[in-house]
Amino acid sequence: MKGWIGKILRVDLTTGEIKDEVLDPGVAKDYIGGRGIGIYYLNKEMDPTCDPFSPENLMIMMTGPLTGTGAPTGARYMVMTKSPLTGAVTCSNSGGMMPREMKRAGYDGIIFKGKSEKPVFLWINKGKPELKSAEDIWGKTVPESTDMLLSQTDPKARVACIGPAGENKVLFAGIMNERHRAAGRSGVGAVMGSKNLKGVVVLGSDKIKLAQPDAFKEFNQKILKQYTDEAKITPVGLTINGTSGVVAVTQEKGILPTKNWQQGTFDGWEDIQGTTLTEKYLVKNQGCFGCPIKCARITKVTEPGFEGEGEGPEYETVYAMGSNCMIDNLAAITKANYLCNELGLDTITMGATVACAMELVDRGYVSEDEVGRSLKWGDGEALVALTRQTAYREGFGDKLANGSYRLADGYGHPELAMVSKKQEFPGYEPRGAKAMGLAYATSPIGGSHMRGDPAYFEIFGTTFSMDPLATKGKAGPTKRIQDLSAIVDAAGLCIFFGARMLAEKDSTMSPTGMLTYLNTATGADYTMEDLVMAAERITNAERLFLVNAGFDRKDDSLPKRITDEPLPAGPAKGETCDLQTMLDDYYEVQGWDNNGIPKAETLKKLGLN
Repeated sequence: MKGWIGKILRVDLTTGEIKDEVLDPGVAKDYIGGRGIGIYYLNKEMDPTCDPFSPENLMIMMTGPLTGTGAPTGARYMVMTKSPLTGAVTCSNSGGMMPREMKRAGYDGIIFKGKSEKPVFLWINKGKPELKSAEDIWGKTVPESTDMLLSQTDPKARVACIGPAGENKVLFAGIMNERHRAAGRSGVGAVMGSKNLKGVVVLGSDKIKLAQPDAFKEFNQKILKQYTDEAKITPVGLTINGTSGVVAVTQEKGILPTKNWQQGTFDGWEDIQGTTLTEKYLVKNQGCFGCPIKCARITKVTEPGFEGEGEGPEYETVYAMGSNCMIDNLAAITKANYLCNELGLDTITMGATVACAMELVDRGYVSEDEVGRSLKWGDGEALVALTRQTAYREGFGDKLANGSYRLADGYGHPELAMVSKKQEFPGYEPRGAKAMGLAYATSPIGGSHMRGDPAYFEIFGTTFSMDPLATKGKAGPTKRIQDLSAIVDAAGLCIFFGARMLAEKDSTMSPTGMLTYLNTATGADYTMEDLVMAAERITNAERLFLVNAGFDRKDDSLPKRITDEPLPAGPAKGETCDLQTMLDDYYEVQGWDNNGIPKAETLKKLGLN
């Protein structure tokens, strides 16, 4: 690599040793950054069979080469570790301002290992890192913790921290930065809590270095002008109504998960859709660093019993806590969302686990005496109460804290958990969008849309349209968008911009544009073949982690509700998701054997042998 190479900060929480390490140029080029370099270190330096809560489990915070550079949506970082929820690798993504600050402090990433004897936080002051006591902050909520961490360091710094959920090892606890931004999925906050690490506080002063700053600036200005042109911007709806505007689309297509995935349409959808959120509760919209979309919602609720203010909810929260629980009370959904942010919980798994509990009660498998309160479909008050209990593992919340699979399995009905690899699905019903089912099943982190979202072409028609109800021909496009996701995550971009950059056919908003960004930022002289190989290398490196952790074809699965039970109504009425047929094709296009193990020639081609 001809350009500037950044540094990795290594923190041994057991010994307190902290040291810098220059990032290897060959690794940087082969894996790009972010998610790519994260999986490189996980494979190289830890045993995939280790207990996620053991000191041996690494936790890696990694930015990308475009993080903080001013590239549109270049504000992302990945938290990578072994998930306590799934037992698989995870790469939980967040934006905001903190990732840029980490780069300005001189670090591309931080690798944590071990476990501190007492609660601590990491304070990086303009490139000078130290561990400080967090004993007085332990037990505090995310807003309280953030305020205390800033008061003990510098009010201009940026904070990523856990709340009570992470401290109590809730298996789907997240890491929150800027109070509302979440690396939310798969329990990364629980891993952080298991290490007695309360937070990371960063203040930078450096200008982010680029290999070709003039060329980067010239190209970036051209892209910004094009991307923010209202006549051409694809995600204009996100600016107006945020991601919750998707409710209207999934309802129309019959793929809005409802009643714990028993249905694909919800009669109360209009009460929870994006326009309703905008009209009733929106204070202003907000964006991460360098983002022209500004899809985040700053909201305020004044209804008695649900008062609060903060950020959100996003579409995935509205589905999980709304239609999936048959709740049409947007105030209750928004309040539960605020609690998740304040306590450090993943809203998708929280809502989906409550929905699973509602079905367990509805079918008579769990009594309301066991829950400690009434729990019926549509009960917004129960949602709010159980969200709080879950973070503190109080009462029935102690069972909810382990996610829907362990909850349902504990009562002898694991089939009622809508998961893959024990992680709950996001809000796209795969019986009416078949490639989404394939993506959920094969995602390295379990049920997820952020490690590859074929809904871009199945539902939204981005780049090209594809029949969502067809099974044939889904393997190639699914692999393609998973590879695309790997590049976007590695580069440090948000998928809303990155997907367009890699998918559009326009002369600048295209894969060649991504090459220009990466080459002017890093000086790596990437070719298109290099980029394709890097994506496949990341995907296969993650698959190797799973294989070495004991995963294979049996784990690339969907619940029988999705594969065997036809949708009862709506545009996708009568549909199921034929996963096994798609899976055979998928393994073939990936270069894996019929059990989902990468073939020797595939690994050799990618330099992974």
